[in-house]
Formats: sequence, C-alpha cells, structure tokens
Amino acid sequence: MTPIKIGFIGAGKVGFSLGKYFVQNNIQVTGYFSKTLTSSKEAAIFTETRFYSNLEDLVFESDIIFITTPDDEISNIWARIKILNIREKIICHASGSLSSNIFSDIKKSDAYAYSIHPLFPISSKYESYKKLKDAFFTIEGDKKYLESFVSMFEKLKNPIIILNKEDKTLYHLAAVTSSNLVNALISFSCSYLKEYGFSEKDAINALYPLILSNIENVKKNGLINSLTGPVERCDLNTIKKHLDVIPKEHKVNYASLSSELLYLSKLKNMNIDYEKLEKLLINQEE
Repeated sequence: MTPIKIGFIGAGKVGFSLGKYFVQNNIQVTGYFSKTLTSSKEAAIFTETRFYSNLEDLVFESDIIFITTPDDEISNIWARIKILNIREKIICHASGSLSSNIFSDIKKSDAYAYSIHPLFPISSKYESYKKLKDAFFTIEGDKKYLESFVSMFEKLKNPIIILNKEDKTLYHLAAVTSSNLVNALISFSCSYLKEYGFSEKDAINALYPLILSNIENVKKNGLINSLTGPVERCDLNTIKKHLDVIPKEHKVNYASLSSELLYLSKLKNMNIDYEKLEKLLINQEE
C-alpha cells in the first residue's frame, strides 16, 4: 500500500482512539467529519489533525474513508458518499457485526470496501488508544488491498486475521460473549454478595482478584488446564446447594454454563463419572 491518508467520519470513542493510534504511529490522518462540528473539532484537536465542516472535502482529501459511527448510521453515511467521486477510494467501517456488504454496489463506483474491527473494549475517547497496541484486529473485504492492510497492522505489531463476510455475525457473538456477557455474569455475582451487605464497589473489589487470576490462567494454561470449582470436581452436593439458593430466573443460565464446564471437565478428567451431575443439570435446563 502506497502512503495513504485516512479520513474519519464519526468522532466518537472508536474514531478518537483509532485516529490517535494511527497518528502516533506515523500513519497520516487527514481529519474528521462528524454530525456536529463541535465533536469534529474535539477529535481534530486531540489527534492534531483537521476538522471538516462538509463531507465532500474530507472524502476528496482522503485515500481511506473510515466510518466510525454507530452501526445504524453506516448505511446512511454510505448513501451520502457513494454519490460522490470515490473512484479508487477505500471505504472502511469499524463494526464488529456488519460485513463490508453494507457498502452496496460499491463496484459501480470503482471503490473498495472493507470492515476492520479491533477486538478490544474501546471505552474512553481519551484513554483507550494507549492500549490499542495490544489489540487483535480482524478484516474482511475486497481482495485488492487485504494483504496491504494486514502488512500495515503487522508493522504496528497488532495481530490481524482475515475473515469471510459470512463469519462476521458469529465472530461478533464471540466478542460479545467474552465482554458484555461477562459483565452480566459479574453483575449476577455482585447481586449475590449484595444480599449479605456488600456494596457494589466492595463486591467488585472482592471479586476482581478472582476474575483477573482466572483470565490470566486461561491465557497461560488454556481452558481445560485452568478448570477448577465444583463442576470440575463433580461436587454434586455443592451444586445442589447453589441451585437451592440461586434466584429462579438465574437457574437456566447457571445450568447452561455449568454444562459447558462439564463438557470441558470430561475432557480433562476421563476417570471421573459425571453422569449424576449431567442429569441434574439437564433437569434444570428443561
């Protein structure tokens, strides 16, 4: 890929973070166009780039147009830019769930479509860019520049993998399961501790070493070798006690997640008979 200039449409957390990350790594960013001029100016100041008061100027001056708006807005932005002269332009979005197919009929414009997604929780406009060096990226889109993008991110020391368009939904499900749904599980844990007088802050502080240690063990040793707890030990009585006190609306979730742990436990401990535990969990899921 020859020297490129990247323009951002959308000045939220993702646009801020990617723009700053690129600028810090000597990738030229032209600047930002956003729904409000205030947010465009804010992003431009933060990244030491330009802000644009009209979309046409940003598109004209950029080789890559990176759409970092909410998912529901991407098709609307595409409808606005596809009527412009975007010949030989590269059009990207940063959605985890949408594929490059959202840029419908892009071949008619002689442009190239991609979805590029950081598998990373971007939660702060001003801080998240500092940790993007650790992010795993995925990409899918037109074959012409795929390897060029891979090379660009490899130079940034970011691991990147090429996806197929049809893989995006399942990929996004994996991301949500490991991030947002984990937050839901932590919320469940906090609610149990609150029953005994813990504040939410105290509950999080108490659980944090357990959560962190578990994640570190999974990274170091893998899922199976990190297993511990009553399911792995086939501690039937403890699990029955859990089921006695757990809120009714949480029982199916508990049983479903425990069944997945049971599957892994069987792979680890082929000498343990898990039959009674398996029947108990199946009864809860029905």
